[in-house]
Amino acid sequence: MFQIITDSMTDLPASYLKEHDIKVVNLKYTIDGIIYGIDKFLSSEEFYSMVRNGKLPTTSQVNPDEAFHALEGSLTRGNEILIIAFSSGMSGTYNSFRIAAEDIKDKYPDADIQIVDSLAASMGQGLLLHYAICMRDSGKSMYETRDWVEDHKNHIIHLFTVDDLNHLYRGGRLSKTAALLGTIVSVKPILHVDEEGKLAPLRNVRGRKKSLIALVDDMENKMGRYKNQNDTVFISHGDCPDDARFVADEIEKRFGKKEILISCLGPVIGGHAGPGTVALFFLGEKK
Repeated sequence: MFQIITDSMTDLPASYLKEHDIKVVNLKYTIDGIIYGIDKFLSSEEFYSMVRNGKLPTTSQVNPDEAFHALEGSLTRGNEILIIAFSSGMSGTYNSFRIAAEDIKDKYPDADIQIVDSLAASMGQGLLLHYAICMRDSGKSMYETRDWVEDHKNHIIHLFTVDDLNHLYRGGRLSKTAALLGTIVSVKPILHVDEEGKLAPLRNVRGRKKSLIALVDDMENKMGRYKNQNDTVFISHGDCPDDARFVADEIEKRFGKKEILISCLGPVIGGHAGPGTVALFFLGEKK
C-alpha cells in the first residue's frame, strides 16, 4: 500500500489524520515574533482569541528542506509516495515538494513519488485527500488514485463567507473603502477558490444568516451531476461552531442525511479571513 503525504492546510482534525496514517508537513506562522508549527502550537481558541485582539499572523510555506526530510523519513516504509499539496495559486508549498521529490530521486533512484497540486485550500484540500484515502484503502494503486485526484480536483467546490470585512482588507483582498461601506450596510461576501487555485469573490448578500443560507443555495446550484455523489461534505469555520452547525443542518434538510465533517479553519486562511468565517466543500460541476 502506498503512502500519502500532505501539508497542514487540509485543516483536518489530528485524530482523522492519525487514524488514516497520513504524514503532515506543517506550514508555519508567526505572531509577536514567536514561530508556531514546529515545536509550538496554539489551540484554535487561543489563535482566534489573539486574532480578535488584533494579532495578525505572518505565514510561511513548507520549504524544500522540510519537504525533503519528510519524504526521506517516509521511504523506510516503502518507495511509493503520493503527495497532495496546498494550492500553487496561494503558496509555494507545492513547488517545494516538487523540488524535494527531484532531490530524493537523485539520492534514492528507486523512490516513486507522485505530486498533485490540489488547487485547493483548507478542507477542500482535505476533501480531496479524503477521496484519495478511500481509494487507497479500497486497494486502488497509487497511479489510479493520482489520476482520479487530478481529474477531479477542479470539481472540489469551495464556498466561503466571512463575518468581518476588515480581515479581508488587512489581508489585501479588499479595499479600505469597500470594507467600510460593506460593514455599514452589513454586506457579507460569498467567495470561492477558482480553477487557478486562488481565492476569488462570487457575490455579495446582506446579513449574516442570509450569507450562511447562500452557501447552501450555491451548493444546490453547483452540484450538477454530482448531486447524488455528495455523501460526504466538509465544513470549516473560524471559531464559530454554531454557524457551521446551522449550515450542516440546512444541508441535511435540503439534501438528506450526509456524512458531514466539521473542523476549525487553520491559521493560514483563518488569519486572513478572520473569526466568523464559514466554508463549505463538496463535489460539483465546476469551481
